[in-house]
Amino acid sequence: MRLEDRVVIITGGGFGIGRAYSLAVAREGGKVLIADINDAGAAQTEEDIRAAGGEALVLHTDVSDEKSTEAMAQAAIQRWGRIDVLINNAALFTALPLHSLEQIDVEEWDRVMAVNLRGPFLCTKAVVPQMQAQAYGKIINISSASILSGNSMRLHYVTSKAGLIGFTRSLARALGEHNICVNTVMPGSVASEGALAVYPEQFWQQIAATRCFKRVQEPEDLVGAIIFLASADSDFITGQAINVDGGSYMY
Repeated sequence: MRLEDRVVIITGGGFGIGRAYSLAVAREGGKVLIADINDAGAAQTEEDIRAAGGEALVLHTDVSDEKSTEAMAQAAIQRWGRIDVLINNAALFTALPLHSLEQIDVEEWDRVMAVNLRGPFLCTKAVVPQMQAQAYGKIINISSASILSGNSMRLHYVTSKAGLIGFTRSLARALGEHNICVNTVMPGSVASEGALAVYPEQFWQQIAATRCFKRVQEPEDLVGAIIFLASADSDFITGQAINVDGGSYMY
C-alpha cells in the first residue's frame, strides 16, 4: 500500500470529492483525519473507512478559524504522533449562488476568500511545525481548472482558486529546505453530490464534449493524482500544478 501508516489530514474530507480522497487514502493504508464542518458526512465517511478495516478520526473543523485549525493539527499529533500529508480541499463552491460582478457584495467576497484562501493558509501554518520537526511532509492544495477559462458568474471562486497557485509556488520555495513538497491539483467540473444538485444534465454533457475523454468526470478520477502526490513516488516534485480534467485544457 502506497500510503501505509502515513497520517493524512483532509479538510472537507467527509463529503463530495473530499470523501473520495478520504476513502482512497484509507484504502492505501493512510490514517485519515477528516476535518470538516459537515458532521454527518464526516461521521459516515469515518464509519465506512473503519468498516473496511481502515483508521480514521473526525474533527469538526472551521478552516477559516485559526484556533480550529490549530486544534486540527494537534488532534492528529495526539492520535498518531505525526502529520505526513495535508490536503487543503475544503472550499465554498456549490453553496454559492451564481452571481455577476454587480451582485457580489463585499461580505460574500470575503466569505469565499476566508474559506478558499485563508483556510489553506491557516491549515498549512498549523501543520508545518510538525512537518519541519519530521523533516518531511506533503501539502496538496486543491485548485480548479476553472482558472484556465474564467467564469463570469463565479468571480470570487475562480479568483480564490487562482490564488492557490501562487500560494503553492511560494510555499514550495519556503519549505523546500525542510523536505516538504507543496503541489496543486486542478480538478475539472466533477459530478460530485453537491455539483449534481446544482447543475442540470445538459451542463454535464456540454462539459464532456470539450474533453479528450468524452465523458463526465467523477470524483474517483482525481484519486490517482492525490495518491501520487501524497506518496513517496513524488518526493522530488514540488511547486507544480496538475490539471485533471480529461483534457479540456492543455495546461
